[in-house]
Amino acid sequence: MRADAPVTLAVVIGAHGVTGEVRLKVFTDNLARYKSFNHGALTLKSLRDGSNGAIARFAEVADRNAAEALRGTELTVPRSTLPPLGEGEYYHADLLGLAVVTPSGEAVGQVVAIDNFGAGDVIEVERPDGARFMVPMRVEAVPEWDEGKLVIAPAFLAN
Repeated sequence: MRADAPVTLAVVIGAHGVTGEVRLKVFTDNLARYKSFNHGALTLKSLRDGSNGAIARFAEVADRNAAEALRGTELTVPRSTLPPLGEGEYYHADLLGLAVVTPSGEAVGQVVAIDNFGAGDVIEVERPDGARFMVPMRVEAVPEWDEGKLVIAPAFLAN
């Protein structure tokens, strides 16, 4: 992924109150470390926990109508602003679109989604014929990945 490629960290799910605050569905554990989103279009003034995600105030949003107009807006930052990763860590954005191959290099498909149902990440792979299957993102199922491909162990390949 390019260093300047946008990565979605949250999405506006609605307005909160009448003063321009918005409710967010957050995809990161530390949204507050970022102050500018969408190439500088939105500047974070405040952020707090809400009952259904987070509540944010942006400098550019003055009232409920403006907040409602943001519903569905993804909050993005350049990939280069994300913290460095430790060994074995990854960003979902880096896996999406990767080619999926067997250990011998045979093409299987590509990563089209990453889900987490509570027990860890699960990648969804789409084969060239459109069929999809899921694989747990664990070392025994995915022994290696890099910027160009993701390798799936044969025992985890769906027929």
